[in-house]
Amino acid sequence: MAEQLTGLAGDRALLGRTSTAERVSDILRSRIAEGYFPPGTRLSEDGIGGALGVSRNTLREAFRLLTHERLLIHELNRGVFVRVLTVEDVEDIYRTRSLVECAVVRGLGAPPYRLDRLAEAVEEGRRAAAGNDWKELGTANIHFHRELVALAGSERTDELMRSVFAELRLAFHVVDHPRRLHEPYLARNAEILRALRAGDRHGAERLLETYLADSLERVVEVYRRQVGEDAAGT
Repeated sequence: MAEQLTGLAGDRALLGRTSTAERVSDILRSRIAEGYFPPGTRLSEDGIGGALGVSRNTLREAFRLLTHERLLIHELNRGVFVRVLTVEDVEDIYRTRSLVECAVVRGLGAPPYRLDRLAEAVEEGRRAAAGNDWKELGTANIHFHRELVALAGSERTDELMRSVFAELRLAFHVVDHPRRLHEPYLARNAEILRALRAGDRHGAERLLETYLADSLERVVEVYRRQVGEDAAGT
């Protein structure tokens, strides 16, 4: 935890002069999504509050916001922990993704579409794969889907899916073999991008629907095995 707190102190500048709970929760959400605080980690009020230079009340409000987003869990008489997802949680995340992401593509309307940031996410993934950085490839995959959702031009949808994608990262951080989990979907991201560039939103939706179904099956298979192994080792 000491190493994490040292790095977290560098985020103090992001708070500005007025350190609100929302800003603190933004920092912690990003750190959790990056795997800085892995699932199951107990978060120290004193340590994190000291590193960020915020009051205990502000930090507790930030913890409350992230608990509402299902990223943290409060255990009576034990403290606040980064949540460890169940297999049912993962399945529900994918149901939400399918409902929202497919609806976004279906509702795009007439082409052309603004795809620059989607293309940037594909290139980000290619660079990560070329450098054998498989966790970074997972991040690029999330960025691709975040930019796909952003095509709807809806702040509410963006906010909803920000939390969903952050939850999904909790599952990714438990998996020991990120290459096998993420690499097959780089080419499929590019395939969806090509369909949208061609103005074929119906084809893109079909590709996306199959993609998410296959990803759910793969993630649940790996996650169930990993969580089972971790439980057996305790």
